[in-house]
Amino acid sequence: MAGTDPRRQVGADGEAAVARWYEARGYEVLDRNWRVREGELDLVVRLAGTVVFCEVKTRRSDRFGLPVEAVTVRKQQRLRLLAARWLDMRHVGHRALRFDVASVVPDGRGAWTVTVLEHAF
Repeated sequence: MAGTDPRRQVGADGEAAVARWYEARGYEVLDRNWRVREGELDLVVRLAGTVVFCEVKTRRSDRFGLPVEAVTVRKQQRLRLLAARWLDMRHVGHRALRFDVASVVPDGRGAWTVTVLEHAF
């Protein structure tokens, strides 16, 4: 698509790859790129009563460190706040919450390698 920011496209492709990863494992995608004034939740999924908030970090390489290393304590605090807002607004039934972080990097063959760190924080 003409005019598309390549960094945004990489991020969108990475998020799509992570959504497929969860779906292949039986998760239901509840939201993608949910935004409010305070920020954005990349991916919200559910499996058997557990709602999972997944922060997706996509990089073209791991030259500057693993993508998961970009999720700082401050970012974790913001994600918890956003998750609480999402739960208040969506009224989704759940028994448990989980925060995952997904690292996405090219696999060298035109696809993505997805690594999900469950219970990341």
